[in-house]
Amino acid sequence: MNIIDENIIENQCQLLRSWRIKFSQIGYGVGHKGLKDKEIISLLHSLHRPTFFSRDDDFYNRNLCHAGYCLVYLAVKKDEAAVFVRRLFRHKEFDTIYKRLGTIIRVTHSGITFWRLNEEKQFRIGWTN
Repeated sequence: MNIIDENIIENQCQLLRSWRIKFSQIGYGVGHKGLKDKEIISLLHSLHRPTFFSRDDDFYNRNLCHAGYCLVYLAVKKDEAAVFVRRLFRHKEFDTIYKRLGTIIRVTHSGITFWRLNEEKQFRIGWTN
């Protein structure tokens, strides 16, 4: 299950839909508008293997690693979010939910930085596609 934060603008949601990327957005189909970060984390615990996408850097926090979900911080411009969601889904390291679970990910133009559950170091990889 893919969850998009309410800070992802509508034209980016439309792009994701046009690419047939399924998701629910906070405030539209899951949760309610104005959920605080802690409430979002609680919501993720109640869902089945969600990947959550946000432009809020507070979600790139190693302490939030959990085996039941993936958090993705999109460190890109607001009108680039959809392109980088799709790029992440196509990356060989993260192309399935099982590869993403237990991971906190930061997506940038230059590559992907991430923490894995029970790992002591941060990893960095480039875009291969």
